Amino acid sequence: MLIMNEIKKVMKYLKIEDNKAFFIKDKAQPEDWTEIDKIEKEDLLKLLDYATVEDFEMDNYDEAILGHKAHQIIYKSLHEKLNNFLGNKERFKDQTESIYKEELEKYQ
Repeated sequence: MLIMNEIKKVMKYLKIEDNKAFFIKDKAQPEDWTEIDKIEKEDLLKLLDYATVEDFEMDNYDEAILGHKAHQIIYKSLHEKLNNFLGNKERFKDQTESIYKEELEKYQ
């Protein structure tokens, strides 16, 4: 029996490059990076959605390589919140499934 290893592709959604921070606005265009100070509410929701179902990667916050002050503030906050979410993703998923399971059982 041949066992094939599944290769998961991890996609980077936040990066630091040339003293600026960037995010992917649309995962269908992964080569199209947008500066973090142009992020909008809809973009934040998309990033959270990607983090929920994708193998989500982002550069670690490093003030030494991120010289743009506005980008530092935005990236640091976003990185902390997404990192916290990713660390608790399984717990959130389990809680959500538990809530829906109870509701589905009520109506069956």
